[in-house]
Amino acid sequence: MVVPITLNTPALVQYDIVIDGLPHLAFDRKVAIVTNPTISSLHLDRLLSRIEAAQLEVITIPDGEQYKTLSTVEKILEALFEAQFDRKSLLIAFGGGVIGDMTGFAASLYQRGIDFIQIPTTLLSQVDASVGGKTGVNNRYGKNLIGAFYQPKAVYIDPYFLTTLPQREFAAGIAEVVKMAVMFDPDLFAYLEMNDLHQEAVIKEMIRRSVALKAEVVNQDEKEAGIRAVLNYGHTFGHVVENETGYSRYLHGEAVAIGMVMANALAVALGLLAQDEAYRVLNLLQNNGLPTAYSIQDVEDFYTHFFLDKKSHNGKIKFVLPNGTLGTHSIRDDIDAETVKSVLRRFGEGA
Repeated sequence: MVVPITLNTPALVQYDIVIDGLPHLAFDRKVAIVTNPTISSLHLDRLLSRIEAAQLEVITIPDGEQYKTLSTVEKILEALFEAQFDRKSLLIAFGGGVIGDMTGFAASLYQRGIDFIQIPTTLLSQVDASVGGKTGVNNRYGKNLIGAFYQPKAVYIDPYFLTTLPQREFAAGIAEVVKMAVMFDPDLFAYLEMNDLHQEAVIKEMIRRSVALKAEVVNQDEKEAGIRAVLNYGHTFGHVVENETGYSRYLHGEAVAIGMVMANALAVALGLLAQDEAYRVLNLLQNNGLPTAYSIQDVEDFYTHFFLDKKSHNGKIKFVLPNGTLGTHSIRDDIDAETVKSVLRRFGEGA
């Protein structure tokens, strides 16, 4: 017996990404701000002065990638139940990518889905993580393996929040801008090479161009069935680096920088990328204070971790690589194991 079901679900999702000073926000419903102690001490007063709500709660969770877990999300959910939030309530993610991912995931789960908005406070989250609707948490098997595609209702990007950002965090955000430039926009890459990326006007232009690129890609492929997978350049390698180091040695953007160097080494080995172009990427990362070296202790174990990546399928590993020149890309799942391992061995002698 077959019972056919047809659902007329809305296909159009629209929301604004506002790049400017944080506006006044008024809500006639319950609102909870999810943040961490670092952001709370620096910027919560500024946010609270710009929000009106029927009821306003602040949920503070620990700071750091190591706390991006199901147990932390459960704490967010419990706080919402304690405050008797309903399906019309709203969450605000106020922090970096970790806060955004967990808040969005909690919003997707609470009473089967409530609204949330993003107010990102790090460069990485402003140029990348806050846009596109990826949410989730890590577990012992890998990064972001538990989660959902769940779009925010709005994103408010206020460059003011970057004024208190440590240099290391700022550099981690630059890594994600470099990622998009290498994959999609050689003019943006040249812009990054030629400018001081700490100047206010340059920062705003970096954010604008990165968000526009990300939005264009997500518009074509929300759930990563095709071109959105290209945004994982550097991540297949970088996620293993993060997992091996317990999500505590490197910031996400730092691991992505290392991952891009590894991916470029594989692209050069395959004849897809000229060594000079790989050096351009390496130099840009190093000039902005990002790590580019990593010592792999066990190549076989590192390689095995690839199969826990969300992009692997049917025993094949998908590698996102530059192809020909900067600004072009390819996704390969036909690279033999020994070729990959031979590249990994180059990173096994210390850094």
